[in-house]
Amino acid sequence: MLDGTDLRHLRRCVELARTAVDAGDEPFGSLLVDASGAVRFEDHNHVAGGDSTRHPEFAIARWSAAHLSPGERAAATVYTSGEHCPMCAAAHGWVGLGRIVYASSSEQLGTWLAALGVPAPPVSTLPITAVVPGARVDGPAPGLADEIHALHRRFRTGD
Repeated sequence: MLDGTDLRHLRRCVELARTAVDAGDEPFGSLLVDASGAVRFEDHNHVAGGDSTRHPEFAIARWSAAHLSPGERAAATVYTSGEHCPMCAAAHGWVGLGRIVYASSSEQLGTWLAALGVPAPPVSTLPITAVVPGARVDGPAPGLADEIHALHRRFRTGD
């Protein structure tokens, strides 16, 4: 169940996704919040340069592995505009991050992109728990999912 704190952090993820679109990149934004509620890291997509692994969720996993203890990682929450792809879910699981909260699901994204005529990605779209069975996951956030949908449409069509 999403609460007011979750929604506040997810709104920041939407802002980061908007920043990515404004920079000519795909609309994804994420942040890492520690157990005390402090934002420790935030980023947006950087795949426009040709490196399709430059997802913010992957950057969070790498940053947390370098800067947080295993206990701190397990107690942290990752907030993200879109449900993790399999690569990011695996990174999340490997470094032992805690809860994941997302604004829009991979299933929603697949439906939106198909409607826009975007070809399927080269990697299967899976729910996070298919990659990391023990992950604690909450989402999507209905009102915010609509905003994410609009950002994907804007990125793909310019509207």
